[in-house]
Amino acid sequence: MNSLVFLCAQKVVSHHASLHGALGFLPKELYPVLFKAAFMDKRTLALQDLVQTWPFPVLSFQKLLRKCQHCERALIRERPNKLCIQTVILGVVTYLIKMLEDRHRSKSKGQRLQILDMTGLQDEGQGPESMSLWSRTVTLAKACLDISKQQSKCMKRASKRRKGPYHSSVALPPPQPVSVDVWVDLFVNSTSYGVLKDALQINSSNALRLRCRDFRAEELSIASTVGLLEFLDPTGVRQVDLRFNNLGLSGLRVVLPHLAKFTNLASLKLPYSNIDVRRLTVGMEGSLQYFATQLSRLACLKELNLGSSRLSGKLTQLLGDLQSPLESLELAFCYLLPNDLAYLSQSLHTPALKKLDLSGNNLSDCLLQPFQGLLAEASATLLHLDIMECRLMDTHLSSLLPALCRCSRLRYLGVFGNPISAKGLKNLLHRTVGLLDLKLVIYPYPVDCYGEDLPWPPTSSNLLNGSVDEEKFSRVNNELQQMLLSANRADTIWTTNLCRHNSLDYFSL
Repeated sequence: MNSLVFLCAQKVVSHHASLHGALGFLPKELYPVLFKAAFMDKRTLALQDLVQTWPFPVLSFQKLLRKCQHCERALIRERPNKLCIQTVILGVVTYLIKMLEDRHRSKSKGQRLQILDMTGLQDEGQGPESMSLWSRTVTLAKACLDISKQQSKCMKRASKRRKGPYHSSVALPPPQPVSVDVWVDLFVNSTSYGVLKDALQINSSNALRLRCRDFRAEELSIASTVGLLEFLDPTGVRQVDLRFNNLGLSGLRVVLPHLAKFTNLASLKLPYSNIDVRRLTVGMEGSLQYFATQLSRLACLKELNLGSSRLSGKLTQLLGDLQSPLESLELAFCYLLPNDLAYLSQSLHTPALKKLDLSGNNLSDCLLQPFQGLLAEASATLLHLDIMECRLMDTHLSSLLPALCRCSRLRYLGVFGNPISAKGLKNLLHRTVGLLDLKLVIYPYPVDCYGEDLPWPPTSSNLLNGSVDEEKFSRVNNELQQMLLSANRADTIWTTNLCRHNSLDYFSL
């Protein structure tokens, strides 16, 4: 239930004319609750006025839109409204332009807003009213370019005024610099590369400056990727995510040295990088060792994603020289061998692991026993486990349950895409219902809910493309939900919906 203060704030922002006239008299302590009310109710005119007169040095979306004493709704976890985001950006641009003009006219009252923190906004799904991370990146980049043009105009006009009448030698003092730093997560691809590059090139001298926290690039050339990395602030970047860039070992050899400057880099994601170590030439072996050496230079690294790289037998070489233990390791579809999991279970990483993704590796055969050992070693810290499409059947799952049930802190389990029966799923639920932190399980459609034409043993493709009897599945799902209710575990979600999986993030663990 919202507080009386918040209800009053909603009423105030609904009457823009009254709010506009009262802003000069309102206590600054009311600005945060008015901002959240305006954002939630999409009162864009009120929102723009609030931003332009913001009385604090920092305007942070994470702090303003989270659940608070006045409003229980955590807007930061919802898809951001496009109009509201655009309004805030426009408000900052308008504020900066006015500050620039006033400074050059020597009419400044002192800069208030210095930092706009837009990090942490969701990037899930698309809709006519939402604004994706890619769109936010483009909009901010264009805003930076607009401010740069306005800044140049102000400087030219001020230069003429400082010369005084008749171009005398009497010069007016130069104005104090004005700037707002925008802390933001950036997502760039080949379409948006040009505008982002232009914005970052003028970053150091511009009044509106982008400060990147998480950087994600898709489908860029090696030169373009390196070019953008060079423009980013060395101390601010915590995550670099390069995917679908077809880098290969030769490309990574070029890119990785440019990551060493990011002294606080905690997360590196390199999925779909076209790495295949199964048939290494002499030159490729050197590139692999160079890759491992560059990884070891990332002193703060806690998360590594090498998904869809063919790393068979090379985990020891890749991870053995890291300076500190990883807390998140994603090795989906990496064609791992028993010696990879044997190394991992004895490495410094496993006792620290919070998140582990081994999806797409065949855990039903020779990897099953080493995986059991790995699971036992990680049981004290593991919060998130993905073993989707691992060819696990009922018997394999039963053998894993003792080690799985020791993971007392487990919050998430993904077993989608495995050929498990309804009986196997019920056994899994029955055995794991005692894991009190387990809140989300992504489970597969039971094999006994498919048609008789399902091949056996089925492949992941068979399960994904096969025809499911919806009536049978509905009965199984209802039985699972009833089991949860009977065990007083209504707080746990068991679902086949993969969309829920996308919302999970290492930094929120």
